[in-house]
Amino acid sequence: MAKESADREGLTQVYHDCDDNIYGACGAGERQGSFKAGIFIEHRCLCMPAHLSCEELEEKERKFHQENPDW
Repeated sequence: MAKESADREGLTQVYHDCDDNIYGACGAGERQGSFKAGIFIEHRCLCMPAHLSCEELEEKERKFHQENPDW
């Protein structure tokens, strides 16, 4: 779904927001997060190039979590 959003909207990256457990698409340098009491709280997101295949994206995320288990 994130790849389809990236293609449809012409965005260069897909992401997995690990704090809200959602996937989406964004442009380079865009921060993901939410506002709480008027303060922006940045979320921990894994951003990857949207041109990668679903299999490549899954493998990169799996490898990241293996190398960074406490993240």
